[in-house]
Amino acid sequence: MPQRAIRYQEPSDWTVFECLQSAREVVRAEHAAIEKLASNLPVALYDAVETLIRCRGSVIVTGIGKAGWIGQKVSASLASTGTRSHFLHPSEAMHGDLGRVGDDDVVLVLSNSGNTPEVTQILGSLQRRNLPIIAMTATANNELAKAADIVLDYGKVTEACHLGLAPSTSTTLMLVLGDALCLVTAQRRQFTPQDFVTYHPGGTLGLKLSRVEEIMRPLRDCRVADESWTVRQVFTKLASNQRRSGAVLLTDSAGKLTGVFTDSDLARLLEQQKDASLDSSITEVMTRHPKTITFGSPTPEAVKLLAAHNISELPVVDSQGAPIGVIDITDVLNLLPK
Repeated sequence: MPQRAIRYQEPSDWTVFECLQSAREVVRAEHAAIEKLASNLPVALYDAVETLIRCRGSVIVTGIGKAGWIGQKVSASLASTGTRSHFLHPSEAMHGDLGRVGDDDVVLVLSNSGNTPEVTQILGSLQRRNLPIIAMTATANNELAKAADIVLDYGKVTEACHLGLAPSTSTTLMLVLGDALCLVTAQRRQFTPQDFVTYHPGGTLGLKLSRVEEIMRPLRDCRVADESWTVRQVFTKLASNQRRSGAVLLTDSAGKLTGVFTDSDLARLLEQQKDASLDSSITEVMTRHPKTITFGSPTPEAVKLLAAHNISELPVVDSQGAPIGVIDITDVLNLLPK
């Protein structure tokens, strides 16, 4: 079977200036469309937000082609800002995946033309189940808009593509309108930074929004000793095969933190041949009034203390000054992206 010849575009003498000028025209065209949308937002956005707030199930987002990819992003943004959401491929929906849609769900459908067959063919099934349908489309005069309960129409646009064909300006408007829908809904829910970290615990952002109690080693995994013990007693009584922090927390009879003694402090005694100190009270060699951080403090505050004072362990204490855990620098580093 003969293979079809592949057409290669001959290199042109297009200049850098011409390339960048063309790119500027694309960006400016999309920017102008966004500005126009900002001045003419559909009033129905209010109804769409209230519908999402009242939704007791999930927001099912669907769309095909480039609109489908935007829909997946919108669905992911909804999910990460407190609104349970899933993406449904319209073609798969016609072959059984409509079973994923619950009776308490709301359906958000993205289609620029509003007449795409893969999208319109599922509308009847959704209507028969009396599911609220929100349409994100160019105009209010298409099959999708007519079937929808709420229409978010952003207006007819000219694609930024030099042929006026490839979805570009239209998908940009879907994206920004989808972001507006997601973020206004989150604001309406009074979604907080702590709510956000619940859904986004990983990476630098999760670390930034977390609290010290979420990353500390709890007291049961720390070495805690009475300040009346000797150095030798501390290291023999607290011997363990478990992973440990490099610091021993010393407490008084009331259970309050009075000092810390680190593995580095022990090594220093041995290097200086102060063997006699091993059988002296640890209070004589411990670090009194160590840097601490209070339960409930933001993790970035702990990181700043570790860095500013060049320390590897930071005790976490309660409001009475009793230790409840330790933040070890190695644990903080493990939370950062590789």
